[in-house]
Amino acid sequence: MLIPKKIKVGPKWYAVEMLDTMPKKGTMGRAHFASQLIQIGLRSNRTGRTFKPAEISDTFWHELTHAILHDMEHPLCRNERFVSGFSERLNRAVNSARLQT
Repeated sequence: MLIPKKIKVGPKWYAVEMLDTMPKKGTMGRAHFASQLIQIGLRSNRTGRTFKPAEISDTFWHELTHAILHDMEHPLCRNERFVSGFSERLNRAVNSARLQT
């Protein structure tokens, strides 16, 4: 999947930034609501392992889900279990899409 450089969530545009590694240990991505920025790491900041494209895609959908729920002012915005479950299913659904021929 191609990760966009910018994406609109509600009335706000979020920049999407790909980082070599995330600053905070143990994280693969982060949505910064105040600065309208989604960051995604390309390598583990613990082991140095390069993430697979599917892991990067899943991280993008995960952080985008946080941003959408934040825009909706929904209490599940900070519920990692819900966000992970929803974004994993969203990622699989998008990746399973077939174009009509």
